[in-house]
Amino acid sequence: MPSVAMKWIVPWEFSWVFLVLFVGAAWLYVRGARRLRVPPARQAAFWVGMTIVYVALHTYFDYYAEHEFFMHRIQQVLLHHLAPLLIVAAYPGSVLRAGLPLAWRVRLRRTGHSLAWRAFSAVALNPAFVTASFVALILVWLIPDMQTLAMLDWRLYRLMNWSMMISGLAYWWIVLDHRPKPPGRMAPGWRVLSPAITMTPQIVAGAIVTFSKTDLYPIFEICGRAFTMNVLTGQLIGGVIMWVPAAMIESAGGLLALQQWLRLSRNGRLPRRPVHPRRHTVTHS
Repeated sequence: MPSVAMKWIVPWEFSWVFLVLFVGAAWLYVRGARRLRVPPARQAAFWVGMTIVYVALHTYFDYYAEHEFFMHRIQQVLLHHLAPLLIVAAYPGSVLRAGLPLAWRVRLRRTGHSLAWRAFSAVALNPAFVTASFVALILVWLIPDMQTLAMLDWRLYRLMNWSMMISGLAYWWIVLDHRPKPPGRMAPGWRVLSPAITMTPQIVAGAIVTFSKTDLYPIFEICGRAFTMNVLTGQLIGGVIMWVPAAMIESAGGLLALQQWLRLSRNGRLPRRPVHPRRHTVTHS
């Protein structure tokens, strides 16, 4: 029994970079949670999201993601949708900052006010760019030729996984922002509508894969499939995963954004349109 458990815990492809970043983020969060009062629900969301990231990238689950299309789609939905949504919904920014040593916090604040960072964030965190990247990365890595290249080159494979996770974090960060605009980067109303917009091309792509009658990803046959099931059945399951669970997660994100919008409205933090006085027509007798 212990050997079976170890098989799942031991990484399929070990990565020092991932391990250092993961442990570092976890260490900062633990330190910050000791200094700040963090509600249990937010802590739970953060740790569940972190656990999903670790399982998807650094356990034997990754083997199945490399050898079966529908398992790969599960991995991508976890990295791109669910884990980032949970982590961002925990609003860990202040907690992670509190976990830094004082000198690092001062340096981080100075960096945030620097011209270089403001120029970079104006582009990298622009809502249009972040939203387009969120959708484009799903579609680009779904192209059969791109999928084949990623499966044959471990560097591209890791780039694919990391890009999906980073784009997911950036997207949900602007959508679940609890502040009005400004300083938030997206208007609260658009935050609610955005998930409905971004899920549409994903649903279309999922439907195309689901109803395809040809093997779109023969690379999994070359790599060796993990399960002895019909190729088209596995592809159909993968398409449905892109179609239904991904859309449900984005719908949940939209509801969370709506909750924040209502909270801002109740607190009177939404910008009000100026009221123009009525023009009176003067008549001369």
